Amino acid sequence: RSGAILKDSTRQILDTLFARYPLSCCEREVLGAFTLLHGCFTSGGKLLVCGNGGSAADSEHIVGELMKGFLLPRALTAAQSRRFEEALGSESAYLVGHLQQGLPAISLVSQSGLVTAYGNDVAPDMAFAQQVFSYARPGDLLLGITTSGASVNVLHALRTAKAVGIPSILLMGGRNRQNAALADVAVCVDESETFKVQELHLPIYHALCAAVEEELFGDS
Repeated sequence: RSGAILKDSTRQILDTLFARYPLSCCEREVLGAFTLLHGCFTSGGKLLVCGNGGSAADSEHIVGELMKGFLLPRALTAAQSRRFEEALGSESAYLVGHLQQGLPAISLVSQSGLVTAYGNDVAPDMAFAQQVFSYARPGDLLLGITTSGASVNVLHALRTAKAVGIPSILLMGGRNRQNAALADVAVCVDESETFKVQELHLPIYHALCAAVEEELFGDS
């Protein structure tokens, strides 16, 4: 179901998602989102994530799953450990033992000083777009989350991503589907009430984080 390009263990993560939750409406799009995430991290890029309210909390949650081990241990490689040992000698042991390989991700909702300053001084609906404009580099990826599909600050971030040349994923609910065209991949769940949309967004992004981790750090 989820494509022959994946490890069997990665495919199982995605197939389990579709077996457990009513997401038949967006299987192809979830796989497309996985493909963009995998491509971003294998090319050395970073993920930028934004949303409002509960989706802001989801943005933080996603970054937490990516920047450290989620379901798998992510010990440093032998080459990474050796660089610490060469630089720090005996002082390297604690760092090497407690650092983990991360998948670089930034929650755009975290920058409270910048977000409030931009909202006060310039335009409150442009704070995410400003960060995309400033952070984005070739190989990066934007993930915007809006349960309504119409959060103006998220939509401006998607437009900015398109203008600066990085791909984007939109995680949304069933309303305002016309805005799906702003993203390279739009994962639209078949619910419209905010809390019901959020209840489906969480297993989707958990599965995506787990699948990318499995593909990059799991056993071959």
